Amino acid sequence: MSTGKRLLFSRMQIADIIRRIERAADPRHAAAWDRSGIQIAGSVDACEKLAVGLDPTPATVKAALDWGARFILTHHPLLLVPRLPDRRDAYHEVLRLTLSNGAWLYAAHTSLDVRPDGPAGWTMRDFGLANVSVLEPTGPLPDHADPARLPDGLREMGFGLVGDLPAPLPYGAFLDILAGLTGRTFFTLAGRPPENIARAAFCPGSGSDLAQAAAQARADILVTGDLKYHQALEAPLPVLDVGHFCLEERMMRLLADTFAEELGPLGVEVRHFPGRDPLAPCLVGGQTRRKPE
Repeated sequence: MSTGKRLLFSRMQIADIIRRIERAADPRHAAAWDRSGIQIAGSVDACEKLAVGLDPTPATVKAALDWGARFILTHHPLLLVPRLPDRRDAYHEVLRLTLSNGAWLYAAHTSLDVRPDGPAGWTMRDFGLANVSVLEPTGPLPDHADPARLPDGLREMGFGLVGDLPAPLPYGAFLDILAGLTGRTFFTLAGRPPENIARAAFCPGSGSDLAQAAAQARADILVTGDLKYHQALEAPLPVLDVGHFCLEERMMRLLADTFAEELGPLGVEVRHFPGRDPLAPCLVGGQTRRKPE
């Protein structure tokens, strides 16, 4: 057997995989309320396939296990408040599937969100933001943070980013770019649409509570998800709700690409398993619009 073929099918120790994940998303940097880290400790000591996805749903876990993964990395934790598996529900099924295969389940949640040099900063890089700052700083970046993925001067971790676009964009052009990047065909806006956007704030997932910080940072708009009614009423700047799913789904796809590049040469195959937005627009007089699964 050639060396190349041995690399292709080589197995990596679980402890080494966790170490590499935590270099990109250290659970010590997660929010106090979060449950980042190991969700289910498996019985295998090594694996050759790493599955990456947004949510630890039974469908995603089953697809990953059927592919042969014995380590599953998701963004969202299995539970935020642990409980007994005392009823047969999705939680029970994920436990059954994972434990019966000896597999590991790990969540990089807010531990990943706070790292602008990682995939959580994709909007900053894709929009080419300059003069970037963190909306809710949580501490200095670790020494190993990649400076090539950070604008000059950004040395903080935290939630949400704000920065200047390379040139002001008309509101419609900004939406077109965002739609192209996310694949989403509609957004919800709180407040009046700005005529032009020169400075934009972004927070993947649920970041509407950062609206005040975005306004204080002189952003023309905040792009996030999970905006609530009373938050919309009181928003101090236009807030564009693009949904919780799309910004983080792209983030996890980019994380899978990063690990494929890092672990592929070491013989570990990495695959992203696409998620499914649980929310879909319903058209009056028409049908629910949802992409085929």
